[in-house]
Amino acid sequence: MEKNINIVIDKAKELGCEVLINEPLSRYTTFRVGGAAAALIKTETTESLSILFALCNKLDVRNFVIGNGSNLLVNDNGYDGIVFKLEGEFTNIYIDDENIIRCGAGATLAKLCKFAAEHNLSGLEFAWGIPGTVGGAAFMNAGAYGGEMKDVVASSSYIDKDGNPGTIDAGELDFSYRHSVYSDNGFIITGVTFKLTHDNAVEINHRMDDFLSRRKEKQPLNYPSAGSVFKRPGKEIYVGKLVQDCGLKGKQIGGAQVSEKHAGFIINKSNATCADVCSLIEYVQNVVLEEKGVKLECEIRRI
Repeated sequence: MEKNINIVIDKAKELGCEVLINEPLSRYTTFRVGGAAAALIKTETTESLSILFALCNKLDVRNFVIGNGSNLLVNDNGYDGIVFKLEGEFTNIYIDDENIIRCGAGATLAKLCKFAAEHNLSGLEFAWGIPGTVGGAAFMNAGAYGGEMKDVVASSSYIDKDGNPGTIDAGELDFSYRHSVYSDNGFIITGVTFKLTHDNAVEINHRMDDFLSRRKEKQPLNYPSAGSVFKRPGKEIYVGKLVQDCGLKGKQIGGAQVSEKHAGFIINKSNATCADVCSLIEYVQNVVLEEKGVKLECEIRRI
C-alpha cells in the first residue's frame, strides 16, 4: 500500500500540487484531535483532482476530502491514505444569473454568506456561523434555525470514482436530515449552485447577526468541538435536553467534556484525544439509551 501511496504522491507533485507528508490532521479539524495522514495533497484544479482521485481508486488507496474539518473526528493513529484539500478554483464564488450563485466546494460558508448578502441575495442566512465549507455542507445537508441546504441548492457538480465530472440537479440529490446522495456514492463534490431570492442587504445582515448572536449565546464556541455530536432522534426530541436530563452536563473523560453550556456538544476541554472523545460519546449513548430509551446516532463523521 505504501508503494501505491507513493505513486499518487509522485503524480501529485508532477501535476504541481503541494504535498505534505505525514501531515497531522489535528491542524485541519475543529476538534483539534487526530493523527497524521500519509499525505495531504492541496489541489487547485478540477483536472488535477480528477486525475489523482481516479488514480487513488484504481490503486485502492484510501482517500477523502477535508473541508474545514468541522464535522470530523480523526483517529489518534492517523490515516493511512491520501487527504485532499480543495484550494484554488475550488474556492471561487460568482454570480451566474441575477439570483444564481455558483460556488466552489472548497469555499467557506462564511465567505459564501457574505458574498450573498453583498449582492442582496437571501436564503443562506441560516448558514452564517456554521464553520464548514460549501462542499461539506452539501454533503451532509447542513442546517440550522429552520433552514437547510436543500432549501437553496439548485445543483451540484462532482467527480466520480473514475475521475469523470458530472452534475446532479436538486431533485436527484436525495437530501434528507444530515444526508445527501453523496453520503453513499463516494463521489467528490467540486461545486454547488444556489438559487436565492432578492432582498434588502440591511435585512439580510440583520438576520445573519441575529442567528450568530444566538449561536454565541447558546453554544460553547470558546472550545474546540465538532458542533452537535448527535443527530436529532425525532422532530420534537432535542439531544441537548436529553443529555442534560440524564445529568451528563460537564461529564468528562480524559480531556473531552460534555459542554456545561450546551449538552448537545462535546468539547476538547484539555488536550483531548480521539479516544477520549469516542469513549465519552459511547458513554453518553449508553446512559441516554438506558435512562430514556432513546438511541442516539452520531452526526460526526469518523475517519
